[in-house]
Amino acid sequence: MSTVTEKHYVRYGEALAYGFAAGGKSFVTTPTQSGYLSLFFTKVFGLPSGAVSFMMLLSGLWDAVNDPLIGSVVDKTRTGYGKLRPWLIVTPLPFAVLTVALFGGPSFLSGVSSVGVKIAYMYVSYILWELCFTFADVPFNGMTTAVSPLPADRTRVISFSTFISGIVAGAAQTLLLSLMDASEKGVWNVSLQTVFLLIGVISAAFGCGLFSLAGIFTKERVVQSARQPGIMEGFRVLIRNKPLLLIVLSNMLMSAGGLYNVFTTYYFAEVLQLNSLKLLIDIPGGAVGVGTYPFIPAIKRKFDNKQLMIIHFVSKAAIGIVCFLIGFRQYANKFVAVPVLMLLNIVISIVHTVRNIISTEMIGDTIDYMELKTGERNEGVSFAVSSFFGKLTSSVSTSIATAVLPLIGLTYQTVDGKQIAVKGEKTDFYIWMFYVLVPQLLNALGIIPFFWYDLTGKRLENIRRELAERRERMVAQISETEAEV
Repeated sequence: MSTVTEKHYVRYGEALAYGFAAGGKSFVTTPTQSGYLSLFFTKVFGLPSGAVSFMMLLSGLWDAVNDPLIGSVVDKTRTGYGKLRPWLIVTPLPFAVLTVALFGGPSFLSGVSSVGVKIAYMYVSYILWELCFTFADVPFNGMTTAVSPLPADRTRVISFSTFISGIVAGAAQTLLLSLMDASEKGVWNVSLQTVFLLIGVISAAFGCGLFSLAGIFTKERVVQSARQPGIMEGFRVLIRNKPLLLIVLSNMLMSAGGLYNVFTTYYFAEVLQLNSLKLLIDIPGGAVGVGTYPFIPAIKRKFDNKQLMIIHFVSKAAIGIVCFLIGFRQYANKFVAVPVLMLLNIVISIVHTVRNIISTEMIGDTIDYMELKTGERNEGVSFAVSSFFGKLTSSVSTSIATAVLPLIGLTYQTVDGKQIAVKGEKTDFYIWMFYVLVPQLLNALGIIPFFWYDLTGKRLENIRRELAERRERMVAQISETEAEV
């Protein structure tokens, strides 16, 4: 029997450290999710929605250059620590500094009246933050495949990552929304500008501190070739990776549902006018999501990853239609909206918990597939390109959603130094529709590429077996060479 199938390489302590690092990353990125970011720039920074919309679009185009190049740089890295771990060691500090700079903008420029200067600050701070985030995120995701050649080890690492990051992200969201409500309801006599500066400082210290655990405690165990692949060579390999291209295409189509994040934020802020009510709505979904983890091994024995992805898309579309119709005329009634949205979040939480694990596994499978074909592993380019297309379409969705706000009648006016919402007659209904229904239907487009995805079943088992045998031969050859020397 192969020794690769007998030995577990990743101990629970290492998987736990990676999981807390994922939690740290989630703590930092939760306030930068598209909905909060749009609200931050329009309502807190006081910038025109058109300028914010264009910046989000430009950010997506920036990713077109930024992400694949950074992925190639990561793939070319060769050190005694590996090619991924060095980046996880050096990025937490600049990531922390740029997080404070991003969310401190309204406070740092509080005495500046020029809208042009504020817009320029938004562009520079966010694009630099996004650049640093990519240098951190690409090797972090790539580590899920490099940490071990065993699928069981990878699943353990991904499960710890998804589970802990979900909890920490919930804590970050609780802190953010509670402080926003405390500020807006007069419970705490501070401005929203100060709230976001505080969030930036806490994210930098706590979130980036946890994220640094990935560089300290995780190890790369999948052997990389000594040769450094060229940048264009990495892209040529990627083009030949049909399973990965199908996943990327699915992510692109699915990210059209990015409208959800934007209109979720505006729904609670401007329709129900209580940001922290979202925390109540998230409780059942969060509990059910956590309760889903023990059942994932049984679920995976019954369905393969492709089938689970299809179930994910169909389930979200169906629950979106049901919840939209139930709240069709009662979307502003908290006693109706809260239970309806609880139901929506429960279903989404279940399918997202499963999807977050299997989607990362599937990218790892495509990297193994190309290693068998070419002898090269391209974690950097593979995860970067996958991330890039998702971020590009998400940025486009956020840009469109922000541009739609004035079209549905939502604008902001400055009154006594505060940004006050001005709404039209049907603004609340449109926000409800773009929150509950439209994103779930657009998300379902991601199902289309999976009809051609075939990296499953016996084919995948054979790839894993052949790779295990090849790696054992490589280790044996290296041992023989060292003995001769």
